[in-house]
Amino acid sequence: MRSLLILVWCAFAAWGTAGAHAQEQDASLPAQAKELLRLLEDPSVRRWIQQAGKTEPAPASTEAATLEPPLSNRLAARLTSVRDHIASTATAVPQLPTQLARAARLLGDELGTTSTARLTLLLSTFLILGLGAERLCWALSAHYRASLGNRPVLSVKERFRTAGLRLATLIAGIAIFAAGSLGAFLLFAWPPLLKQIMLALLVAVLITRGALALLDFAMFPPKPVASDWSDQQIVPVKPDHATYWRRRIGLFVGYFAFGWSIVGILVDLGFPSNFRFAAAYLLGLGLLVIGLEAIWSRPNDSADITPGFSRIVKSIGLSAYGVALWFLWAAGLLGMFWIAVFVTSLPKAISIGKAAVGHLLRPIEGAASAPIRHNIAEVCLERGVRLVILIAATFWLAHIWHVDLVGLTNRDNLLMRLLRGALASVVILLLADFVWQIITAAVDGTLADPVENTAPGSNEAIRRARLRTLLPIFRNVLFVAIAVIAGLTALAALGFEIGPLIAGAGVLGVAIGFGAQSLVRDIISGMFYLLDDAFRVGEYIQSGSFKGTVESFSLRSVRLRHHRGPVFTVPFGQLGAIQNMSRDWVIDKFMINVTYDSDLEKARKISKKVGQELLADPELAPDIIEPMKMQGVEQFGDYAIQLRFKMTTRPGQQAGVRRKAMLRLKTAFDDAGIKFAHPTVHVEGRGEDAAAAQQIITAAKVEAAKAEAADTAGK
Repeated sequence: MRSLLILVWCAFAAWGTAGAHAQEQDASLPAQAKELLRLLEDPSVRRWIQQAGKTEPAPASTEAATLEPPLSNRLAARLTSVRDHIASTATAVPQLPTQLARAARLLGDELGTTSTARLTLLLSTFLILGLGAERLCWALSAHYRASLGNRPVLSVKERFRTAGLRLATLIAGIAIFAAGSLGAFLLFAWPPLLKQIMLALLVAVLITRGALALLDFAMFPPKPVASDWSDQQIVPVKPDHATYWRRRIGLFVGYFAFGWSIVGILVDLGFPSNFRFAAAYLLGLGLLVIGLEAIWSRPNDSADITPGFSRIVKSIGLSAYGVALWFLWAAGLLGMFWIAVFVTSLPKAISIGKAAVGHLLRPIEGAASAPIRHNIAEVCLERGVRLVILIAATFWLAHIWHVDLVGLTNRDNLLMRLLRGALASVVILLLADFVWQIITAAVDGTLADPVENTAPGSNEAIRRARLRTLLPIFRNVLFVAIAVIAGLTALAALGFEIGPLIAGAGVLGVAIGFGAQSLVRDIISGMFYLLDDAFRVGEYIQSGSFKGTVESFSLRSVRLRHHRGPVFTVPFGQLGAIQNMSRDWVIDKFMINVTYDSDLEKARKISKKVGQELLADPELAPDIIEPMKMQGVEQFGDYAIQLRFKMTTRPGQQAGVRRKAMLRLKTAFDDAGIKFAHPTVHVEGRGEDAAAAQQIITAAKVEAAKAEAADTAGK
């Protein structure tokens, strides 16, 4: 192939120097031949053909053919390519006017075959069908669009619905304009070159209008403007900032779209590649000017209007960054150009997406607090926006670097394989992070669901207790599974053989299983405890010398909080038999001592009445399953009759109900004249001994009175 190109180049070179007869035939050459001649006259093309002619024949050894050139050679070749690109583009700049004049003649020749009336008809139809269809659509939907601006936002769901309807309305207007404009090409036969030019300009107009529509949707509320500017905004922006950035971003996108279309038109007009590059880079200077103007005139976020030193320094840095981007683009270093663009734009895009999601999901003013599920939706939307942005950037870099993320060819060198693996690993890890964040948000949202309105002991309360017990362990297991799968997939994308790694992990797992039998026993025991539903989070259990409220689990142990404060972390293998004190119901029994002269039948009736009063109490009724009643006499004591009482309550509530019951029994027994018995000491003796004791007591009282009188006189 290279030898054929050399022969062709030599033949055309000899033909170019043949003389006047060849010059006369130049006018009859087809456009493709002229383009080939123009390419062969390019210095870089000649240099490549000469180097191709000096290339050594392919080596006979297959191993030598597969050797990659050194890094220094590849770097030198890249620098040479950049230098040739700059030189070729710089050479084409002075010749642009000549090429433009040639293109104008070519366009004039084609349009000269079409009458002025027909051209006027084509352009008029193009404008009337597009703009007319759009104006008609806007007139018919004026009332509906006005209703969108006046629609009250009563819920977050309604806010999303209104935003979706606004976006659909804006897109519908642009789609109708595009359909009407394209109808002009279906109705009439256009000159080929004019058709290509008009289609390119139509695409530029659609891109510009689409960008402006998205800006209006994100930053501007629908008309008529609501009292609260930010109520129907997608991205929270101040009105003056929104107006400023709409103009600058719209101008930047419109200029870029039309410049891109013009460069595409140059292809249809037969411009060589170096002339197209030169035109594109010159048009890019306009983008640079727009960006620099936006940097230096951007609105100040602070209350102080005068720009400070930090603002000037930041503006200088951003300006230098914009100039550097233009030079990278003009030098043909598109990989470095897009990396530099993404380094600064991706964090800003992610922060804007996060702010937009938070703004859309903010609670309605004056309404009840947002449910936990909104936090799950916020996590999903925020992470989803970030995932889409980062994956789009990754695929765009792969496109710029000509990296196939799926295919694998034998011509790929080590650097290309590593680059493909790195980009594929980024996509895999981003997807794994997105899945993990959704799982975490769902589990946390379920664990945070309020339980105040759930009746204790009901099926719903049991279900939620069961979920609070199993979901943390399920989350940990899923984290390990997702991390392992994502890690192995990323290693496979990088080119590592994961088969031996999996086999080695299996052997290592068997070895660990034999060496850590107690750990395996704890894990398996915990699995069976959970399958048997032996205990749940929040329940009070006792196992041997360990007792307390279950606070949390891990794969091998349970955390118990004693009612006095200490925390026990007990491996599942050491629990053994478990006494669960928080299931279903609790029978509470207590004793009361009354005197022997008490009316026991009256005490029974009073106890029954107190039990009914406790059951009627709205504060205590949910905790009482069976009301309190007196079971009868337990035993006759030395100084009292023991009465036994019994009641059935919810687990963990028996102490509070018992205290209330005893308090009411005390009051009721006192009102009924039933006395509570307590131990007393009764001393008896003979008459003279009693008289002597009485005299001693009287003498002691007299002495105490004298001492008190002396103290009073001294004071």
